[in-house]
Parts: sequence; structure tokens; C-alpha cells
Amino acid sequence: MVLLAAAVCTKAGKAIVSRQFVEMTRTRIEGLLAAFPKLMNTGKQHTFVETESVRYVYQPMEKLYMVLITTKNSNILEDLETLRLFSRVIPEYCRALEENEISEHCFDLIFAFDEIVALGYRENVNLAQIRTFTEMDSHEEKVFRAVRETQEREAKAEMRRKAKELQQARRDAERQGKKAPGFGGFGSSTVSGGSTTSMITETIIETDKPKVAPAPARPSGPSKALKLGAKGKEVDNFVDKLKSEGENIISSNMGKRTSEATKVHAPPINMESVHMKIEEKITLTCGRDGGLQNMELHGMIMLRISDDKFGRIRLHVENEDKKGVQLQTHPNVDKKLFTAESLIGLKNPEKSFPVNSDVGVLKWRLQTTEESFIPLTINCWPSESGNGCDVNIEYELQEDNLELNDVIITIPLPSGVGAPVIGEIDGEYRHDSRRNTLEWCLPVIDAKNKSGSLEFSIAGQPNDFFPVQVSFISKKNYCNIQVTKVTQVDGNSPVRFSTETTFLVDKYEIL
Repeated sequence: MVLLAAAVCTKAGKAIVSRQFVEMTRTRIEGLLAAFPKLMNTGKQHTFVETESVRYVYQPMEKLYMVLITTKNSNILEDLETLRLFSRVIPEYCRALEENEISEHCFDLIFAFDEIVALGYRENVNLAQIRTFTEMDSHEEKVFRAVRETQEREAKAEMRRKAKELQQARRDAERQGKKAPGFGGFGSSTVSGGSTTSMITETIIETDKPKVAPAPARPSGPSKALKLGAKGKEVDNFVDKLKSEGENIISSNMGKRTSEATKVHAPPINMESVHMKIEEKITLTCGRDGGLQNMELHGMIMLRISDDKFGRIRLHVENEDKKGVQLQTHPNVDKKLFTAESLIGLKNPEKSFPVNSDVGVLKWRLQTTEESFIPLTINCWPSESGNGCDVNIEYELQEDNLELNDVIITIPLPSGVGAPVIGEIDGEYRHDSRRNTLEWCLPVIDAKNKSGSLEFSIAGQPNDFFPVQVSFISKKNYCNIQVTKVTQVDGNSPVRFSTETTFLVDKYEIL
């Protein structure tokens, strides 16, 4: 088999995208495609037509044609098999079989075509391999990015530390009535006090000034070939790292989806000298027909003290949990004091907590198969119909005290069947044709918006729509464990403190 070219054209013979696998001029390929519609006999069902020199093997796709131009001595059976693979590739990259959509993703299609045919001969690949080859996920690149980001964070931290040292030196000099010390640089041995003040001030301002960085959002279509590390998950991790460093992130609107519009995130909370981070992570697995297979929740209170004078303190913990949580204190924490008075303090009250480091002082664990403990129930009901499957999905919040934000319910879809037809929906949706998933997006689920549903239709079998995955984030923890008060060991005087509460999903699946 010698395949000369593969093209997507209109019914009038206008080429939208064409890939030639042998040496061929543009005029030649445009002439062949322009002559193609005139060769077809109306009223007859054929999948190929021939001329004196070439054979056209084609498949109609709504208002377009997928056309393979081959030599006349090629194997027609192999041609038809290759044509079917080409026709399955196009819906993977294009949400609609329209001229504008094909033009928008023309380079994605060309890269995929090159994986199917090389130098005119068919490669032994399937649809999954084509997707893997064009994606080009690189583990080495991930490692390189992680190392580089770590180095950048360390450099920023060192810069802030140096700037604070310079500023402190200037203040000390002003208090003692001395001239501020000079700092050498660029060939000059010293700098005047006024210049030093200016340098320090500029350094502090440039260091502490919040930066606005564009976060790369996932495009509406698939990731470009030859573009390493283009997964949305890695982008989200990078954005989360920037947030943890205190950056204000603005998401750029790269696609046409309304859910990807530009958003300005709120600045981080004001951290006091005594700061506590309460974090919970949930791992949950449910059956599609009901029943909780396993639910495991891990929580921890992390204490961070940034001032030496607050090193000897005690935390007053309020535990209103009624689910049977197992609590465990740090080995250096006085366990008897915690059991008797719900106070977290060191065994040796003369010692201080570490400064400028996160210390886990209390952790808890909950493992159960009790269905009433499920925070958010998901019911997925796919039912076969004449044209495929009608899928109904419902959610219901079981814990009224929770407020779940940025909820995404991800439903897998069959490959090569196009986009689903959405009936009724609460919230928004995104169809990822590259990963064959439908993402149901809900900004907030709380007591006022505790239930909702989604209905859609698509070709497939009921098993194609599992496992359903759920992700969310909440500023309220699942177990009612909070720090209500912080006091000093000596004098029992209250201490100002700040708290950051996060409830995250580690794994949440309906199998």
C-alpha cells in the first residue's frame, strides 16, 4: 500500500487540512481534491472512486469528507482499515465536525496523521498509542521542573532574609546614632548611608510586593504535540505552589469556556506569630449500586511559631466530634494534660516549641464503612436506549455544616463517539475530548445548594461511565476539632493566633 495523501475537505472539494506522505506540490493536491466531488456518482453507495492515476478512498463526516488518496495498486482492504483509523482520530481532537473546528486543530491532526502513516506506509498503531505518542509526557521534565522550582524558592527566601538583615542593620545604626554601614558592589568599596537606605528600601519593596503572574489555563482543545508537560494537573500543581508562596494569581482566559474566565484569587490570610494549619484529607470508595466500601480520613494540626517570646504556649482544643475519631498527640506533648483538659503543651513546660518550623502537634484518623458518614453522595444511573445511553447523575450533601468549593465530578466517556448531548444540568460542564471525560463543575455546594443533577446522552455501554471521580476543597473541616484559644504557660495570658483550615480530597471514587 502506498498512501499519497490524507485530507479533510468540504463536499465542494475545498481542502481544510491535508497531509502529503510523498513528494507532491500544493497545486497537485488541490487539483486532486477539487476533482474528487465530480467523480462521485450520485445515488450509489461506494467508499472509493478511481481515476487513471489514483484512487480516492473516502468516508462522509456530516458536511465534510475524510479522503485518502492512494495508488491504484494498493490493497483496498488495508485502505479501508486505515481510513477507519483516520476517521476515529478526528473526534479525539475536534469537538464538532465543522470547518472552523478542523482548522483550529489542524496541527494536532497533522501530528496524529504522521503517527498513522510514515513515507506512504501504514504504521502498526492504535488510537491509544497515537494519543500517547502525541502527548509526549516526560518524567525527566517533571523532575527538572521540580528541582528548578525548589531552587527558585530557596533563592527568594535567601533574598528576603538578606534584605531583612540589611534593614535591621540600618535600624540599629540609626538607634545608636551611627552612620549606616556601607555595602560594596560593582567596583566601589563602600556606599553612602543615604544610598544604603535607598538600596535596602528598594530591596524590601521589590521583595514584599505581590506579583501578578499569568497562570496557564488548560486550552479548550487537546494539548499541542511536541509540547512537553502540558497536562492540566501539572499546571494546577504549579499554581498551588505559587499560592503557597503568597503570590496573587490571575488565570488567563485562553479558551472559550466561561468557566475558564479570568479570576483574581484572594490574598493569603494574615498570619500571626502563632499560626495553626488544620488539614484533613479524605480517601473514599463507593460502589455504583450503593454501599460504602471504605472511607478513611486523616487530619492534623500543624503549629508554626515565628516569635521566640511565644515559644512556651498551650493550645486549647475543642473536640465536638461524634463519629469516633482516634486522636494521637506528638510524643513530646503532655498526653495526660491533653486527656484531662484538652490542652496541648510540652511535657517539659520549661521548654519551647521550635520557631519558624511547622510542627505536627495533634493528628487524628477515622476509618469506617458506615454510609451515613459519606460527606457527599453521588448516584450515577446510566440506562441503555436505542441510540446509546442516557446518563443521570445526582449529588447530595450529607453534612450540612460543610461548604465544598470548586467541586468537580469527572465522568469517563467512551472514546471516538463525539461530544455528549447535555439535557438538564445544575452548574457548568466541560468536555475533554482528548482524555474522554466530562467534568461537571460546581463552584459551591452547601446547605442552601445541597443537591443537584446532570442528564446527558451519548453512545456507549453502562460500564463506560465508571469510575466517577470527585474533587473539592473546603475551608471547614469534616471532624469538629478546632483550636479555640492559645495561652502562655506563665501567667496563662491569652495569645493572638491565626488558623487556616483545609479539607481536601486524596481519592474519591464511585466504582
